Amino acid sequence: MKGETFNERQKGKDIRMSNIVAAKAVATAIRTSLGPRGMDKMIQKGDGEVLISNDGATILSQMSVMHPTAKMLVELSKSQDVEAGDGTTTVCVIAGALLDACGSLLSKGIHPTIIAASFMKATALAEKILEDISIPVDLADRHSLISAVTTCLSSKVVSQNSDVLSPIAVDSVLGVIDASTATNVDLRDIRMVRQVGGTVDDTELVNG
Repeated sequence: MKGETFNERQKGKDIRMSNIVAAKAVATAIRTSLGPRGMDKMIQKGDGEVLISNDGATILSQMSVMHPTAKMLVELSKSQDVEAGDGTTTVCVIAGALLDACGSLLSKGIHPTIIAASFMKATALAEKILEDISIPVDLADRHSLISAVTTCLSSKVVSQNSDVLSPIAVDSVLGVIDASTATNVDLRDIRMVRQVGGTVDDTELVNG
């Protein structure tokens, strides 16, 4: 019975470490694409098509991941993209770093339940700190919104075209929401039409 209990514990430990290694592998793969000086990634799809991007959500969506924990990081990136539209790479890198820290704590013999409970406390404290230092956004202040979008685009391939794309992005969102009451936007209300040829500078907003 003791031998069986030991084997069960060892199996659980191996699974936890496998999860941590898988998450770290995904985070490491996209870490170098983070920030204004991040490097682009060249991805070859299954059909042979080559894709070049430094957008975390795009890279992760094209990666063929089999491990369940790695898939969770991909879903985490997608959720961040839907909810905030930015920070897709950052959220995965942070998750990978936190799981790496978990590995160190587990190796010291700290129980997983204690680590999870501590993370929940840290989350509540982090939310409070972020709310205390945050500055409310006035949706009627178009200039501030454009500045925020330009900052988001600074780490993207199209950063050099931000002076054209930022106003278009802001105006398109303001055109489909009520600025006085809105807290989020359904991007399906904005239709994007791609045309072959031309440049990014030819992008224009058509009110419909």
